[in-house]
Amino acid sequence: KWDQTYDVVVLGSGAAGMPAAIAARDGGASVVVVEKNWDVGGRAILSGASIQLGCGHRLQVEAGVHDTPDQFFLDWTGSRGQAPEGIDPKRWGNDGWNPLAKTNDRDIIRAFADNAVDSFNFLEANGVKWRGLGGIRGPGSPNVPRQANAAPWPDKSGWIISPRPGSGMGSGLIRPLQKSAEAKGVKILLLHRMRVIHREQPTSGRVIGITAEIVDKWNKPTGKTVNIRARKGIIIATGGPSANYDIRRIYDPRLTEEYSHWGAQYSTKDADGELAGMAINASLWTACNQINLGDRQVDRPGGALGTEFTIGGRLIDLDSPMFFKQGTQGLSMSDWQNGIMVQENGLRFDEETLRGKPLGSPGWRKHIDAALQWNGSTKRLNGGGPIWGIFDSAAVEREKWKLEMPYVDKNGGFFFEADTIESLAPKLVANKYSSRPMPPEALRATVDRYNSFVDSGKDTDYGKPTPMYKIEKPPFYAAWATPPLHDVFAGLRINKDAQVIDVHGQVIPGLYAAGESASGISQHGLAKGIIFGRLAGIHAAKQQAS
Repeated sequence: KWDQTYDVVVLGSGAAGMPAAIAARDGGASVVVVEKNWDVGGRAILSGASIQLGCGHRLQVEAGVHDTPDQFFLDWTGSRGQAPEGIDPKRWGNDGWNPLAKTNDRDIIRAFADNAVDSFNFLEANGVKWRGLGGIRGPGSPNVPRQANAAPWPDKSGWIISPRPGSGMGSGLIRPLQKSAEAKGVKILLLHRMRVIHREQPTSGRVIGITAEIVDKWNKPTGKTVNIRARKGIIIATGGPSANYDIRRIYDPRLTEEYSHWGAQYSTKDADGELAGMAINASLWTACNQINLGDRQVDRPGGALGTEFTIGGRLIDLDSPMFFKQGTQGLSMSDWQNGIMVQENGLRFDEETLRGKPLGSPGWRKHIDAALQWNGSTKRLNGGGPIWGIFDSAAVEREKWKLEMPYVDKNGGFFFEADTIESLAPKLVANKYSSRPMPPEALRATVDRYNSFVDSGKDTDYGKPTPMYKIEKPPFYAAWATPPLHDVFAGLRINKDAQVIDVHGQVIPGLYAAGESASGISQHGLAKGIIFGRLAGIHAAKQQAS
């Protein structure tokens, strides 16, 4: 029994879902967006809204930047070719800046490249404004600046991350699309969590609709469900499996439970779309690609210490609309000369400052691999285990921190203090992700050895630049510093029209996927969601209604 009927049902309202809904509606379809959160936007609304489109969009042309779909294709497939006139041959093609590029699905990259400029124009036509061009050597821009940076949404009541410098960018992408979608007649159902995608037969035939569970703001079921018929198509844009341990460990067995993900309390990323798709025979794809793990609290100075959840290594303001779920803000370490990081075994694993090694650099990847190394626990062989920031009261004074709720999470087991190093170590076993007590003698020896580096002025273990401060003034502190996952580079298999492919290599009629729920491109960011969400909406709207 269908409670509601639409031509196209879009699952998720983020960087893939919103363009999918608008494109389908522009194609004449009736459209509903099913969103389990209390507001729209998913991870995209928390982002910096730097969209790695490239391929010759208007901002590039106006800046005198030469870029083409062909150049993008070469860059993102690790290929080489004849450099066009005016381009340095040494900077043409892939020079190893993205080691995963060679594993990308070339059909997907070609579709991305050929539709990037139209997708940029689509965003402009639906109200997105820009603050400029960026990304000269950032991800997705090995040769030329490609990022189109959205301007902040002017109404701060529409921000999810509270007003502060650098905020509102994600809202500057999502809110215009939401406004345009609603103006065009797209229906948005909040607090509706998709649970089942139905086919004509359990594993064959067209997809015909979904069952959604009505939930509260905490994503808890209310006991009510709704069945929504889809006459033309269903588009999965639920955000990827970053929080689903079983799915994400298909790609990297080390990614066990201790790793949260960026924006976890707003964008849950629990693989709803992937699981529902797999239940009706959808295939996963590009399993050789990885989940991008990293945060400033581990790979660069700064971050959010003493709390389980972060948003891109940034502190969340106390008046943020999502703070009721976050609960604690965390501490930002302005200078990692003020502390060290240790694994559950009480040992350092790398140098903490990593100055001059930006996100994505070889130094960053080395640091993350070090954090994921086995820590010697016989109870947990996979995963790196908890990472803790260790510092003393002198560091607290230098950083000017407050060490109470809501700044640190003492009640949840993510921040501890003690009068001695030896008494601090065993307390950490109270953390829910700990597999064993930290050996007090190991942490004591680590701190003593580090203090000796301050005396000598040289870190002979990991090369931390001129260690400055001893850890010697009680009380002593341990703050959660375990890196969260960033995003997903693999998901359901799709073709160039964003149609989902089954385990036998055949299209599942009427089913689409985009963004982090889809696969084929090892690109971090918003562009792949925007492009393939739009393509999914265009294609779905053209289908014969069932």
